[in-house]
Amino acid sequence: MPVDPNAPVRISAFRWVPDFARGQVRDLRVRWALEEAGIPYSVRKLDAMAERPSDYFAEQPFGQVPSYRDEDVQLFESGAIVLHIGDKSGALLPPDTEGRARATAWLIAALNSVEPPILQLLLLDLFWKDQPGAKDIRPNVVEFVEKRLDRLVDWLGDKEWLEDRFTAGDLLMVTVLRALDHTDLVSKRPVLAAYKERGIARPAFKAALAAQLADFEERQPAMA
Repeated sequence: MPVDPNAPVRISAFRWVPDFARGQVRDLRVRWALEEAGIPYSVRKLDAMAERPSDYFAEQPFGQVPSYRDEDVQLFESGAIVLHIGDKSGALLPPDTEGRARATAWLIAALNSVEPPILQLLLLDLFWKDQPGAKDIRPNVVEFVEKRLDRLVDWLGDKEWLEDRFTAGDLLMVTVLRALDHTDLVSKRPVLAAYKERGIARPAFKAALAAQLADFEERQPAMA
């Protein structure tokens, strides 16, 4: 689904980020959900290096991306936005009560049980690696991440998705696992590697990634 500047659904995104962050900014999650649901959207582009416009904090209290709005609601936080899109489309949430509840549980698990230690590892590897004590802390963080990944492997087993079909839970989990692409922590676990590859092979993911990358401008904006 191409980006449509006239679409009533609008998300926010950055117009530029460093190379290591391209394909990882969290508006990708929302773009992917919208692609799965077949919902066109427009984009409000912000400068990542500059103070946010004052009106933006009414959309996103912390000044992050993405924010989201449609004809009914205005939202922030990628997980909440993906759930809302799921409520509007059967592409991301099953129609039955138990199926929807299980998909929601996995979405929260991705954000609450799996992502936090991965984010700590990312901070150590990308931003804090030269800080005193970082090298001493890293093995403990890696160990914690690996324990979470091993539990995920045990759950997946030979299943294609976390539950009976692809859901919002898988969408969030795959995006979280992609944050480990600078390590071998996923690739050395064949079950997880195959699971992640199934996710990113979906046409909707490919379209979302292409749209995010296309929105990035070549030149770094001047510091405000």
